[in-house]
Amino acid sequence: MTTGLLIVHTGEGKGKSTAAFGMALRAWGHGMRVGVVQFIKAEDGDWGEVRAARKLGLDWQAVGDGFTWLSQDMEATIARARRGWRQAQEKIRSGDYDLLILDEFTYPLNLGWLETDEVLTWLTANRPPELHLVITGRDAPPRLLEAADLVTEMRLVKHPFQRGVQAQRGVEF
Repeated sequence: MTTGLLIVHTGEGKGKSTAAFGMALRAWGHGMRVGVVQFIKAEDGDWGEVRAARKLGLDWQAVGDGFTWLSQDMEATIARARRGWRQAQEKIRSGDYDLLILDEFTYPLNLGWLETDEVLTWLTANRPPELHLVITGRDAPPRLLEAADLVTEMRLVKHPFQRGVQAQRGVEF
């Protein structure tokens, strides 16, 4: 029997989502049922990972409106995050997934749009015992880190952006 893990990828360095998507690809390769809910990426985004997910037939859903800190309507942005959490709850409860990724989910928690303790209480009561749940994003709340079975912190050592090199297709999006 599989023991579902709560996995958190956090930290200031790049690669949190990429590591989670690598797990998705690995799980898919083993015939596992994989889903992704992206909390910040815009619903109409067409990034490389979204294109690949479509080709692989992965359930991939973006519920955000882009870079949260640039939002022109913060109430709508918060409503999107809360709606995304409700959709994630449905996916978690459904039993239809072996691995589910909540990408950039730490942001709604950190910004107070969702209460970390309420989310963790809900997960404890509703997450199927065999479901692997991966949460990504910077500044994971301490309570989430305590609850997790596996935590990886990405540390920024050096980034080309520091030299003025912009994000590049296929590498960062």
